[in-house]
Amino acid sequence: MRNTGYDIVRHHQLPRGIDAEIAETIRQVRPFTMTSDQRIVALCDAVRYLVDNSLGRYVYGTANGKPEGEALPGEEGKRKTANDIRDLRVLDELGLRLAYTLETHVHADHITGAAGLRAATGCKTAGAAMDEIPCRDVGLREGEALRVGTIEIYPLFTPGHTDSHHSYRVDTGTHQMVFTGDGLLIDGCGRTDFQSGDAATLYRSIHAKLFTLPDDTLVYPGHDYAGRRVSTIGQEKARNPRLGGGKSEAEFVAIMAGLNLAYPQKIDVAVPGNLQCGAGSAKIPHA
Repeated sequence: MRNTGYDIVRHHQLPRGIDAEIAETIRQVRPFTMTSDQRIVALCDAVRYLVDNSLGRYVYGTANGKPEGEALPGEEGKRKTANDIRDLRVLDELGLRLAYTLETHVHADHITGAAGLRAATGCKTAGAAMDEIPCRDVGLREGEALRVGTIEIYPLFTPGHTDSHHSYRVDTGTHQMVFTGDGLLIDGCGRTDFQSGDAATLYRSIHAKLFTLPDDTLVYPGHDYAGRRVSTIGQEKARNPRLGGGKSEAEFVAIMAGLNLAYPQKIDVAVPGNLQCGAGSAKIPHA
């Protein structure tokens, strides 16, 4: 087993929010490493948590275990946010070259760091082809895998939170992972009352595209406000209070209709900024 330079954690405490069943699944499929600040790297081809504590928002990094060179420094004169600098530092620590940034959807609560990272590293930006965003380099479609080194990333069209939302499934050969964005969350889901969201559509997406994955598939959500970091498909099917435990579509639609959520504070800045891949805006936090 390759060691990335951190101490391998087999029997020590994993990040809070992971229950005993999931922790055992993680230990069985591959050892994890943990840094002092509780961000973790999975030696499953490396999954790195990058946490924006102000939003309970997660950014993930995956790698194929074969360093492709050091992260490139930012071009002189190009503005980098604090999160851009953080991400570049992680790339440098792991000795990796950033190949792509992948968007699950057009975010309403923050601006993506895609443009800044592309300027700094030469990476390509990618997201749903149906968004038709001119600044993106690669349009992704369900049924067409994106290959990065030895990793194949499979887009899954999972609308409902937004009308073009995608999740991304990765099969490492020993286990499966799915990055669910703001569709399926741990013990919850994304809201469905803006950006062409629709509760019935989200229910069908999650049940048809995500709940049909193997139960031991690791679920990495885009947000968690309780500090939890990973779940499994089996756990969400069993106990997600909105979608699991045999909840019907009608029950789910009623739950979502009764949430009475406030208008997103940053949506009027975030959505236009994200349609430009995050270029040129410093008004709100970047991914």
